[in-house]
Amino acid sequence: MEMSSRERVLAALSLEEPDRVPQIELNIDLDFGIALLGADKFDARQEAQSALQEGNPFNLEEAIRVSEALSLDNLFYIIRQPVYAQIHQGKDGRFYPGDGKIKTEADLAMIDLPDPYRDEMYAEAEAFAKGKGDRALIFLTRAGLAPAMLSMGIASFALALYDNPKLVEKVLDIYFDWMAVVAGRIAQLDFDAFATADDFAFNKGLMFAPRFFRDLALPRFKRVMDQVKLPWIYHSDGNLSEALDIFVEMGVDAVHPLEKEAMDIRAVKRDYGDRLCIVGNVDLNLLGAGTPEEVDQEVKELIRDLGPGGGYIVCSGNSLPGYLKPDCVLAMSTAVRKYGAYPINVA
Repeated sequence: MEMSSRERVLAALSLEEPDRVPQIELNIDLDFGIALLGADKFDARQEAQSALQEGNPFNLEEAIRVSEALSLDNLFYIIRQPVYAQIHQGKDGRFYPGDGKIKTEADLAMIDLPDPYRDEMYAEAEAFAKGKGDRALIFLTRAGLAPAMLSMGIASFALALYDNPKLVEKVLDIYFDWMAVVAGRIAQLDFDAFATADDFAFNKGLMFAPRFFRDLALPRFKRVMDQVKLPWIYHSDGNLSEALDIFVEMGVDAVHPLEKEAMDIRAVKRDYGDRLCIVGNVDLNLLGAGTPEEVDQEVKELIRDLGPGGGYIVCSGNSLPGYLKPDCVLAMSTAVRKYGAYPINVA
């Protein structure tokens, strides 16, 4: 029996087999949307050009248009906290955080977050929830860890864990407390999953010892997620191997993207597939510099190895930035439909 996109995604997040492997994206750059469909199809929101954006790159009509073009099973909607850091533009056109600006208690006055109780802040999110159709609607945010680290600077944050832990806790509380209010409001709308993008790992391992994550971050994440009774997708780049048991303890439902250069997604499926939905990890190098045939083979192998038994969702290895090749991204979507029907029968 054919499922709706929403049913398909929710089944996979529940570690079940849907009618076929779902395909989602948690973020798509405006520049990629323009490359895919043409500039005349978008209102070209300027804030979408920043990797530190607080808002959504597309309005509802544009989001549906992109989702349909890529045959995705979801829409996403973004609200994120401002980050207080130096900002630099990379060669790919994206903007990246440099050194953080919050170094002392006196700098805390610099943090000026939008009023999370203001109804107008949620008007567009409500429109997405009402207009999503049969797609899964995923809320994407930073719960608090990533903006705290970026606002202090990763090196300063790490040093302060030893030298000034009270400052770290104050910055974390500012961001997590704000998100707890936002999460409570989002929970009143018809969203289907809650995704937090709080990077805290390099390719070789975590940015700091797991005990700091357990002691400082875990209770604050729980404070946010206690407001939301939705499947929780945790995004972090890098090698998360030391954190996967903590994720299970936290109540995370799915992990994304299991970055190809840092982790063995098949080993994670083998060891955690009965507790965590696996979301990922089609190689951005292939999507940006490969061929449609190479992408087809990559997706085929991922579905063959990760799809059986359910609990797997195809997704890019991060997001869809503007430098990707539309024909390769479309090849990913075609391959999902070619190989993803259950029962999986891919040699």
